Amino acid sequence: MAKPKKRVRLAGRSVGSEIIEGLKNAIAFANGDIRGARVHRVYTPAPVDVTSVRHKLSMSQGEFAAQFGISPATLRNWEQGRRQPEGPALVLLNIIAREPEAVRRALR
Repeated sequence: MAKPKKRVRLAGRSVGSEIIEGLKNAIAFANGDIRGARVHRVYTPAPVDVTSVRHKLSMSQGEFAAQFGISPATLRNWEQGRRQPEGPALVLLNIIAREPEAVRRALR
């Protein structure tokens, strides 16, 4: 015999009404109404042309990968466009592009 389903309540309100209110708030935000909204700005580093950076340093894929602690397979995937660097890897590549000696010093 199946158990009867319990209705979940949050401080006197049903989960369904909470979801509906959240959806209404999302629609209002999408339409430009930011009253009461928590807005978080996230910094996203600039994209990096990994092949250009590597060529600028006159390094082979193997040398570049070994020097900067990147998997050779990952480097190939970035250079061939199968994957895009993101997160900490993208930050590291931006620093390598601008200050490769600083990264080399830090990694010694």
